[in-house]
Amino acid sequence: MSRSRKHLPITGLTTAESEKQDKRDCNRATRRRNRSVSINDDTVFVLEREVRNTYCMAKDGKQYCPKHPEVKRK
Repeated sequence: MSRSRKHLPITGLTTAESEKQDKRDCNRATRRRNRSVSINDDTVFVLEREVRNTYCMAKDGKQYCPKHPEVKRK
């Protein structure tokens, strides 16, 4: 495994180290809204996409970079 590498040069559009805090906040908000919904037979739960826009998080999607070999390092 010491010579393993990524097969596709796809990387995130970011200057941030990680999205961990954004994901925590989104999941907490989703759980909070789902707890506030009264449990009925016809209850529809809230999805993560309805709570927060993924493009407002630290990483803004992914991009394909075929000309940059350093992207293929793990």
